Amino acid sequence: MGDRHEPAQGGTFLKPKHPFHTEECRPISEILQRVGDKWTVLVVSLLGNEAKRFSELRRAIDGISQKMLTTTLRGLERDGFVTRTVFPTTPPSVAYALTDLGRDLLVPVKALGEWAIENRSRVEAAREKFDRAQARAGAGMGAERPRLRA
Repeated sequence: MGDRHEPAQGGTFLKPKHPFHTEECRPISEILQRVGDKWTVLVVSLLGNEAKRFSELRRAIDGISQKMLTTTLRGLERDGFVTRTVFPTTPPSVAYALTDLGRDLLVPVKALGEWAIENRSRVEAAREKFDRAQARAGAGMGAERPRLRA
């Protein structure tokens, strides 16, 4: 692959390309975007024990809109994490359940949830410490902290 710095006009160098933005990494990034979404984590967690109807999921997930729940469930179904079963009732009833792949995903989702519960107070303490330091720095200097460029 060679040197990641490419010479530009005038002897200057262009910024190096990010080493993880490659064609090989794109599928992994897409999967992580799906499974790392906050609504996905909640839906997978709720479906962990048993199939649930759409309305049950909607009631159980505070703050999710009907459109967002529909979008999340369709994405999970498309990626093979969830099955959708329509029952021939009037009106039709739809239930969602985890597939084997979805149950495999439940393992790290549960572990992450447990980690979040165990470390919540540590994260909150770090945030408070950071916010206090920012408030002191802002009050003393009157200047905003420079932002990093991506």
